[in-house]
Amino acid sequence: MFDGKAILITGGTGSFGQKYVETLLARCKPARLVIYSRDELKQYEMHERFNGPMMRYFIGDVRDKDRLKQAMRNIDFVIHAAALKHVPVAEYNPMECIKTNIHGAQNVIEAALENNVKRVMALSTDKAANPLNLYGATKLASDKLFVAANNIVGSRDTRFSVVRYGNVVGSRGSVLPLFRRLLQEGATELPITDVRMTRFWITLQQGVDFVLKNFKRMQGGEIFVPKIPSVRIVDLAESLAPGMPHKVVGIRPGEKLHEVMCPADDAHLTLEFDDHYVIQPGIKILNTGPFNLNQLGEKGVPVEQGFDYASGDNPHFLTVDELKQLNAQVS
Repeated sequence: MFDGKAILITGGTGSFGQKYVETLLARCKPARLVIYSRDELKQYEMHERFNGPMMRYFIGDVRDKDRLKQAMRNIDFVIHAAALKHVPVAEYNPMECIKTNIHGAQNVIEAALENNVKRVMALSTDKAANPLNLYGATKLASDKLFVAANNIVGSRDTRFSVVRYGNVVGSRGSVLPLFRRLLQEGATELPITDVRMTRFWITLQQGVDFVLKNFKRMQGGEIFVPKIPSVRIVDLAESLAPGMPHKVVGIRPGEKLHEVMCPADDAHLTLEFDDHYVIQPGIKILNTGPFNLNQLGEKGVPVEQGFDYASGDNPHFLTVDELKQLNAQVS
């Protein structure tokens, strides 16, 4: 699907973008891979690693629609990964979060439409379901924009979908590298926000694979949600430092005890597939077939009314031993 095609990744120097490029180059032969981001140093460092003839590096911000339009010329596929996503920072700088996560999303949509991009996949977050913090609220708004964009494509072949998943193991700013840094600095206890706290857990490679496959599944307007395990934060701490005391520091502004990816209020729209869920659009999307049969021929069935998919009552929790094995895979 991606051989001979041009792909652009917004926020492409981040953890996801780097793993996506690594995976795509190992499996496919794209004509062009465009990294669009605003950090010159990260682009320089990424160019040291990925500098083949298909690579392009564009300095630009998703707030700048003209620059996005220029970068998307003759692009076939777009992955929108750029976001301001640090929860406390968003709470303290709300308008900056809105400018990037909402206005930036609309700019991506308009640039894709003006360039007749074939497929656009926006990365979302579990925090967009029943949002408590500003980051989640802006990503919910972004999700709504991408879903509704399918109704303004006109005669174009452009389609928009969303991927929503949980915490990425070892990504920048996440709890795993924080715990590791503290241990390297000689910490004698690890900070735990709340002993009851749980999170969905997905590896970077699993996230990339899920996005790649959903390009083949998508019709336009769906929110794809993977079936992934949960972790208890106290178990994560135990897997890194067995027997070490914990210090309860309290929940940060905007944090939840448990995350949700398929809220109960969307149960009437949710379909269950073998390894994922699909939340169908709440509005009518023109020129799409039934969402219970995707482009790969996979069939989904409606979930029960009142169903929700939450980290706290997920049937699959990783054990401390499983976490140890997973931690060893993350540098």
